[in-house]
Amino acid sequence: MNFMMTVRNIYIYACCLLVFLSACQQQSRKPEMTPWGTAMGEDSLPQESSLSLDDIQMNGELIMLTVSGPESYYDYHGHGMGTQYLLCQNFADKLGVSLRVEVCKDTTELVQRMQKGEGDLAAVLLPKKWNRLLYAGVTDKLHHTSWIVRKDGQDLAQALNSWYHPDMINKIKREEQFLLSTASIRRHVYAPMLNRAGGVISCYDHLFQRYAPLARWDWRLLAAQCYQESTFDPKAHSWAGACGLMQIMPSTADHVGLPRDKLYDPEANIACAVKYIQELSGFFRDVPASERIYFVLASYNGGHFHVRDAMALACRDGRDPHRWGEVEPYILKLSSPAYYTNSVVRYGYMRGFETVDYVRHIRARWYQYREVAKKGGSSGFSTMPERAKRRYKWHL
Repeated sequence: MNFMMTVRNIYIYACCLLVFLSACQQQSRKPEMTPWGTAMGEDSLPQESSLSLDDIQMNGELIMLTVSGPESYYDYHGHGMGTQYLLCQNFADKLGVSLRVEVCKDTTELVQRMQKGEGDLAAVLLPKKWNRLLYAGVTDKLHHTSWIVRKDGQDLAQALNSWYHPDMINKIKREEQFLLSTASIRRHVYAPMLNRAGGVISCYDHLFQRYAPLARWDWRLLAAQCYQESTFDPKAHSWAGACGLMQIMPSTADHVGLPRDKLYDPEANIACAVKYIQELSGFFRDVPASERIYFVLASYNGGHFHVRDAMALACRDGRDPHRWGEVEPYILKLSSPAYYTNSVVRYGYMRGFETVDYVRHIRARWYQYREVAKKGGSSGFSTMPERAKRRYKWHL
């Protein structure tokens, strides 16, 4: 009797469990609804729809899809560069809207996102095999390439075609070349040595000696970097907005807490640079101190994220990513599509030759300064090794 009761109870329990699981399954199938009546996760507008020209102008934003490259788009000291980007920026200015840039990994991703309506136009020259999309303006007939917009963006295509003319390309390229040259920096060029016989580099030596130790740098290295940045002109100013002796960007000043009205003050500018150098050094704690200064200098010029990309490439090829001599060639290679499109690279194209030259020039001038300005000046600071008076072996 007890056995039969036990079997019956088990049967009843199993039936209840099945009913409960079935109810839960039905409940889970029921979509969660938004307050305006659509299922969560579904767009209220069809995904394939795109905004009209009037919508774009009303919203005040044009979305440009592109890929990383010297002709398409790249980051240069916090500013967008590249012929196609600059051309698209001019078009956005013509429409009276801001430009938002979305960088895709490759052209396949770019076309897929265009089809989904995630961009208004693809500002990169694409082969005409993409015939399912509408072609518009900026056409390179020699290579059969063109910008594209979606087929339902006829009004945007018409506006683009009526605005564009081929002469714009050469004009944009000339402007870009000027911006990338030293001619775009307004500065007075001072001599690299104020008094060679007396071992005086500049009238700011006392500031280099005061602040360089905070970054654990030789003050003459900081002086060499300063000359590379501004040629010791405290009023130097670049088109990108870099200011003063160490060419501090306003965004960097905001980041480290320097008031913008102090950007041209020599001491405040140098102190700000040293604080930023300290921060960059923190990104390379895995690099030996003797090598780290070159990684920091490269980051000051080209961005620490690009330097990390070069380190990843070096590691991929079995090189030592913590030695500048091993990483430097990959900084240069980040100008080549075979490298900046590699899967280990996260931040795309880089003007690597400019960064490599930057580090080389500073290092060469630093060696010259060490031969001439052998003492640490009034502060008594020097990075030449000397016997320690305490327990540690060497004192810098």
